Amino acid sequence: MKAKQQAFLNTENCAAAIFFFAALLIPLFLSGYKVSAFSNFYISAILALSVSLVWGYTGIFSFGSAAFYGVSAYAYAVLSKASGNPALTPFCFLAAVLISSLFAALIGYFMFYGGINDVFVGLITLCVSLVLETFMDQTAGGQWQVLGISLGGYNGINKVPAIHLGPFSLQGVPFYFLTLLILFVLYLFLRSLRTRKTGYTLIAVRENRLRSQLFGYNVPFIQTAVFAASGGIAAAAGALYTAWGGYITPSAMGLTPATIPVVVVAAGGRKNITGAMLFAVLYAWFSQKLSASGSRYALIILGLVLIAAILFVPNGFLASIFDWVDKKVLPKQTAPEVR
Repeated sequence: MKAKQQAFLNTENCAAAIFFFAALLIPLFLSGYKVSAFSNFYISAILALSVSLVWGYTGIFSFGSAAFYGVSAYAYAVLSKASGNPALTPFCFLAAVLISSLFAALIGYFMFYGGINDVFVGLITLCVSLVLETFMDQTAGGQWQVLGISLGGYNGINKVPAIHLGPFSLQGVPFYFLTLLILFVLYLFLRSLRTRKTGYTLIAVRENRLRSQLFGYNVPFIQTAVFAASGGIAAAAGALYTAWGGYITPSAMGLTPATIPVVVVAAGGRKNITGAMLFAVLYAWFSQKLSASGSRYALIILGLVLIAAILFVPNGFLASIFDWVDKKVLPKQTAPEVR
C-alpha cells in the first residue's frame, strides 16, 4: 500500500493536479478576454494529446494532426451553418469529429496495411496537410459550396455559430469550462492507458513492431485504430477552435500548424502525456505574449528549444524534470508507470 501511494504521489501527478486545480480558478481572477484566450490554449493542449497518442504511445511519427484538425473545423462550420438551428450544434460537433476520424482511418488503412511506416508516414501526412491547404485556398468561387455553404477560399468560412446547449450559447466562461472538461477527460483516458493491457500493447508496437506481430498482434489494425483515434482527438480540437473563434481558414492546415504540435510534444516529452500537455499550454501562452512583436519570435525560440531538447534531453524538458525530481524526492519509489 505504501509503495502504491508513493508511486501515485510523483512529480508528474502533482504537476497535473496543480494545473487542473489552477485552471478551475482562472475565471475567478482573470478578465473575460484572458479566460477566452486560455480556452484557446487548452485547444492547443488537446491537439498535443493527439500527437502524444500516435507518436509517444505507438511510435507513429505523423504530421497529420493539422489535416484532421482542419477537416473537422470545416465540417463543423459547414454543418452548423447549414442546419440553421443552434440547438443542433452539439450534434454538428460530434458529426465533425466522426467525419475527421473516418478520414484519418482511411488514410491509416492505406498506409499501415500497405506496409508504410516510420519516416514515410511523416512525409505522407505532411503532404496530406499541404494538399488540403492548397485545395481549400482555391475554393473562392461560388461553385465551391457544401450544403449551400461557400467554402470561401483563402478567406475561409466566417460567422460560424458557437456550440449551444439548448437555448444557452457556450461562449466565454461556459466555453472555457467545456474545453477544460474535454481536455481533462482526454488526459485521464490517455493516462489510464499506461496501466492497461491496451497501453502495454501500444508500447510494444512502438518498441518493436516485428516482435509484436510474432506474438500474434495485428499490428496494422492497431496502428490504424490508434491513428484514427488520434485523428479524432485532433478533430475535437479543430471543431472547438472553430466554435471558439467563429471562423476557419485554410492556413490552419499549413506547414506551421502541422509541425508545431510535433515540436511541442517533442520538447515537452513525447512519451509523457503531462509534459506534452503542459508544454503546449506554456508555448501557446508564450506565443500570445510575443504576438505584439511578432509570433515569428516564438517560433524561433521554440526551434531553439527543440534543438536543445534533442541534444541534451531527448526525453523532453518537462518529462526529464519530472524524472529528476522523483529521483531526488522519491529515491525508493518501486512502482513507476510504464512509458
